[in-house]
Amino acid sequence: MREELLPANVVLAANRIAPHIRETPLDHSPFFSELTGANVFLKLENLQFTGSFKLRGAFNKLLSLTPEQRAAGCVAASSGNHGAAVAFAMSKLGTKGVIFVPEGTSTTKVEAIKRAGGEVRFFGTDGLDTEMHAREYAAENGMCYLSPYNDEDIVAGQGTCGVEIAKQLPQADAIFVAVGGGGLISGVGSFLKSVNPTMAVLACQPAASAVMTESVKAGEILELPSQPTLSDGTAGGIEADAITFDLCRAVTDDYVVVSEDQIAEAMRQFIDAHHMLLEGAAGVALAGLRLRADSYQRKNVVVIICGGNISREMLKEVI
Repeated sequence: MREELLPANVVLAANRIAPHIRETPLDHSPFFSELTGANVFLKLENLQFTGSFKLRGAFNKLLSLTPEQRAAGCVAASSGNHGAAVAFAMSKLGTKGVIFVPEGTSTTKVEAIKRAGGEVRFFGTDGLDTEMHAREYAAENGMCYLSPYNDEDIVAGQGTCGVEIAKQLPQADAIFVAVGGGGLISGVGSFLKSVNPTMAVLACQPAASAVMTESVKAGEILELPSQPTLSDGTAGGIEADAITFDLCRAVTDDYVVVSEDQIAEAMRQFIDAHHMLLEGAAGVALAGLRLRADSYQRKNVVVIICGGNISREMLKEVI
């Protein structure tokens, strides 16, 4: 994928999906501003339809398909949010399909996929295994596979979050983004740097599954085990040919790795201060801000609250 074309594709995606998604608020956070010394704004993708930014990429991909491709049906692999987004978008566009999820996926996220009209099937224990199986299933059955991140249309769709941020806060100095496969940070980072080259883009990952961070350090995509983490939405491996690897290297200025205790503390602080739910991945980005706050005193900083789909059991554990 040519990196210089991505920002233009993000703009096209923003126009394409506008009738189908919610423009989410960018709210100033007095609490996190006082806590960190930065001027903190929260991009509330937890308020998106289906409770996650993933809907942006799902709609952009489906709307980019031909009617014949949509009629053949679609297949997705997901730890939850991508699956719910694809199921929701398919139901709105009259497309059928199958969502594969890893065994042990949060009940809350599985139920969200089913409520959105998706057929759920379980396969594998690591997200990467599930993705590989879903690709094979799609190929064998003449269906279209919708990757969670390894797809130009998906990445451009996630980047539309950046289009909104640029409009809502033109003078942002830095953005903190939770990273799994890298679709969100690739799209958002590419677009924001195209309109503001000095903006710092920081990738945040849990220490329990810092695959992208370690891969970038090594200069190649690594196969690494993932430990249990509150940030289930970012856990798991990365496909060997992922387009997001080079995009992440191009747009990311710093990588921040956080502990489970730091994630949980950030989640509790957000819930107490803002009276909303967030999932572990969003807590990762907030924890990343706390670790790097000294570098952004009195600067305008954005944190993407990437989703709010947390199970009752995990919420109880965090609190």
